[in-house]
Amino acid sequence: MLTNLPDRESAEKIAEHLVTHKLAACVNVLAPCTSIYHWQGKIEHAQEIPLIIKTTTRNYPAVEQAIQALHPYELPEIIHVPVTGGLPAYLTWLHQETKA
Repeated sequence: MLTNLPDRESAEKIAEHLVTHKLAACVNVLAPCTSIYHWQGKIEHAQEIPLIIKTTTRNYPAVEQAIQALHPYELPEIIHVPVTGGLPAYLTWLHQETKA
């Protein structure tokens, strides 16, 4: 999953929440980037902190709900990117770390 936050503090807050509650096995908090997008009829430029969230399809609804509850944006970016393969040992670890 992918999302962007307006600052490092809010990015780390969401990342910590997702890992603490076993909704994600790992969250990468990346370096700031510049996002350029249309919003309410204008072109906006914003510095944002991207998150890469490693979770399972089973956990997607709960992760989406948590992001919406904690995210400061009116309309947060929440993108689900399906995993079609990967190192089996890593994928096993991911599933083990996200079991309730």
